[in-house]
Amino acid sequence: MQYMMFVATDPEAESFVPAEDNIGEWVAEVDARGVHVFGQRLRPVEDATLVRVRSGELLVTDGPFTESKEWIAGFDVLDCRDLDEAIEIASKHPMARFGRIELRPFWPIDAAEDPVAREDREAGDRGRRTEPALGS
Repeated sequence: MQYMMFVATDPEAESFVPAEDNIGEWVAEVDARGVHVFGQRLRPVEDATLVRVRSGELLVTDGPFTESKEWIAGFDVLDCRDLDEAIEIASKHPMARFGRIELRPFWPIDAAEDPVAREDREAGDRGRRTEPALGS
């Protein structure tokens, strides 16, 4: 199963220690295990661009979408056996100690599937029931 691993800062965590937090060692390990699909650092939030369309108008502004002290510093795509393996790999990333790691499984979309049927199926996958649409 593929996971998106968001690597975020955490202003309240321990400080970065270059001698102990070697990202190259982590990358070498996940590459050797064959679970690292792709990953990259992201430019600081000051370089973010927010794109929206409201009432048909394109709105482009500088800066991040959310205002928080934490920000996404990078990401990796992992292809693991299961969540346990993804957690084990994420726990070894240097940013797990002085930042935050968030794992999210990919949720493939079938563009040919009926959107209502897809919503029902996905709600069922999450153990939720959907209410019928008005007029149906």
